[in-house]
Amino acid sequence: MSKVRDHKLTVLRDKKTVITRAAFWKVPHHSRPDEVHLKVGRYKKPEGIFDLEAVESLEPKSELTLDGEEFQSLVVFIQENYEPFKHGAKAFIPLDNPYDISIAQQLKQLLGESEKSEMLNFLLENNVVPEELEVGLSHARRLRAIGEFNALLESDHTENKWQEWFENNSWVLGSNFVKVLDERNIDTRNISDFLMQSYDGFLDIVEIKRPKGGLQFWHSSLDHGNYIPHSDLIKAITQAAKYIHEVEREADSIKFFERVGGIKTIKPRCTLIYGR
Repeated sequence: MSKVRDHKLTVLRDKKTVITRAAFWKVPHHSRPDEVHLKVGRYKKPEGIFDLEAVESLEPKSELTLDGEEFQSLVVFIQENYEPFKHGAKAFIPLDNPYDISIAQQLKQLLGESEKSEMLNFLLENNVVPEELEVGLSHARRLRAIGEFNALLESDHTENKWQEWFENNSWVLGSNFVKVLDERNIDTRNISDFLMQSYDGFLDIVEIKRPKGGLQFWHSSLDHGNYIPHSDLIKAITQAAKYIHEVEREADSIKFFERVGGIKTIKPRCTLIYGR
């Protein structure tokens, strides 16, 4: 590479009729630091011997000039990506700066692969996720869920919104439940909020009565000095008991058994989530 005044020039490729050249130079500024600009051009090569500086006067086939900011961005891009890309890595996480916001999308893409079970097995078999990180992630998700729960309490959402929240956070219902089933219909007339697979492998029911549906828990007056359930609560309990009865009636139904994914129905229980 040669130096001519405040320029640095180099020939990138010298062919019979075309020469490719790169040049960068300092551009002085009074109010901010000097910048280095980069020009890359491909020029028609004249016959005979010519001075490298004479390229400036040649007719360019193509030419690109980058200002200081563009040039620095290009330098960073090459430094961070050239070697990994050369070895076949189209996406990677730089260990010297793993928490840059640009890394988040790559992690989402990696963990969002369609074969979830294959990805999960890979992470477990290779002990990729340390136990303390796994516990921390679970704790963070539950804290976020509680924040969402409190936000829902401030708004008069319909039961559909609450169904969605409980489905995404079924851990709130306790360790008795393994998963929410896709099926909700008990029969053509009775539709539960959730049919669940319990820890013992059998079918259970979850019914939700939203917090701000105008429901009352206790009756406004006492009976012999005792609190008694409000009629709203009695209706909800009656509905839950009816669901239990209807599920038991379907216990021997092959069609119902297939609809609930082969989960057996033996002495079903119902969890009633009522108001707050």
